[in-house]
Amino acid sequence: MIKINLLNSVTERPRGLEAVPQRMAKKETQSYLLVVVVGALLALGIVFDFISASAQRNAAQKELERQQQIAAQMAAIRREQTELEKKIKETEARIEAIRKLRASQQGPVAVLSAINERLPLMNTFRLESIEQKGGELIIRGDSPNEMAVTEFGRSLEFSGGLFSNVNIETQRKVLELPASTNASDGKVIQKPETVTFTIKCQYTPPQASADKQQHQQAAAAGQVAQK
Repeated sequence: MIKINLLNSVTERPRGLEAVPQRMAKKETQSYLLVVVVGALLALGIVFDFISASAQRNAAQKELERQQQIAAQMAAIRREQTELEKKIKETEARIEAIRKLRASQQGPVAVLSAINERLPLMNTFRLESIEQKGGELIIRGDSPNEMAVTEFGRSLEFSGGLFSNVNIETQRKVLELPASTNASDGKVIQKPETVTFTIKCQYTPPQASADKQQHQQAAAAGQVAQK
């Protein structure tokens, strides 16, 4: 015979109904905790992103300032370089102008200076005229002796190419004495003599002379090398 305990079945039913709200409360708590955790993670992510962005912004700002300083320094260096190049060009232009002036200086000043440097140290050695026709010079004068004329011509000849093809023509000339110097006692007074000279030579400007010497030295070196 089957027996059913209705009392136990009836008393057990309310227990099942009471468990439903408890489970619902637990789910709500879990959802709330999940929301809190997600919110906290989101807040942490926002804070981290803000801190990272601020750090990157500060680093970028510092890098920008450093690049601006470098650009300012480079601009100052470029200005100084431009000024230096300008000064160098001006100096080179002046040097080139002086060099051209010296190279093309063929006038009386250059010729007289070159001749004056080679004159004998004698008060009685006198030049009458200096005539220049192109590159040819004709020097006329007189000297108390022929040796001084020879030394003068030699100094012109050995001038490093400044004077070349030196040709000397001399002539002795008796000087006439004033009437007041004649002897009243009838003695014969020997009249002094002088040597008049004419020197013809070729005058080469200093720059052209230097180029000529270099060419001659190069030719001589080439001949030695061939031997």
